[in-house]
Amino acid sequence: QVQLVESGGGLLQAGGSLRLSCAASGRTFSRYTMGWFREAPGKEREFCGAISWTGGSTYYADSVKGRFTVSRDNAKNTVYLQMNVLKPEDTAVYYCAAVPDYSGSGYYVERRAYVYWGQGTQVTVSS
Repeated sequence: QVQLVESGGGLLQAGGSLRLSCAASGRTFSRYTMGWFREAPGKEREFCGAISWTGGSTYYADSVKGRFTVSRDNAKNTVYLQMNVLKPEDTAVYYCAAVPDYSGSGYYVERRAYVYWGQGTQVTVSS
């Protein structure tokens, strides 16, 4: 069982930066691929990025590639989402998610692949 708690959301202007954190409980955090998703009003939850349990592999949606960075600190049971050059269209509730990763590839980009979810944190970007 893994419990996830996101933090770091807020309101900011376009062009700014924000770092989200996701604290995980559970002794096997280091064996999970961690993903970040977002859900805007009236839209489906979409993939943003993922990181393998070693941290050696990361994957990003085209919409955030080059602006968002996923990282993790297994010693702290925490995964991060650094968001730069934020745009109004980045406004959404951001969720972290976890999936056991026996292969170690970290390539989990589908929402349905993830087993555990946090409660989400709101990010609002004004123009």
